[in-house]
Amino acid sequence: MAMNVGSSDGDEDEVVSAINTTPLVDVMLVLLIIFLITIPVVTHTVKVNLPKDANQEAQTKPENITIAVNEAGQIFWGTDPVRDSQDLLHRLEAAAVKKPQPEVQIRGDAQSRYESVGKVVFACQQAGISKVGFITEPPPRG
Repeated sequence: MAMNVGSSDGDEDEVVSAINTTPLVDVMLVLLIIFLITIPVVTHTVKVNLPKDANQEAQTKPENITIAVNEAGQIFWGTDPVRDSQDLLHRLEAAAVKKPQPEVQIRGDAQSRYESVGKVVFACQQAGISKVGFITEPPPRG
């Protein structure tokens, strides 16, 4: 058995300044294989039929109740102002027992606070109204 101890003239070995990229390539290939295996599992979803978006014009019926909320937060039953939340709740409870139950349509001013409109929705929920809708202005065409 022979062993190489160094050169006979006593010079030190030269330092190799090149980077060995073989381990880097090995790690990248392993990561690529892992991603190729796991991506189909992650993207697997349950197939469902999603509803299609359709903008339908509101059908105004005489039995529908229109409640408006202006910019200041005042609530109106049709064109009559509502005194307070209890008055609104009593009116909605009286309407909730009618057969068929009327739909409540809320017209909220664009500048009104969400809290004011939320009070109307909450009163509808407390009274047992099953159909509540919001009347909005359609965007301009063109």
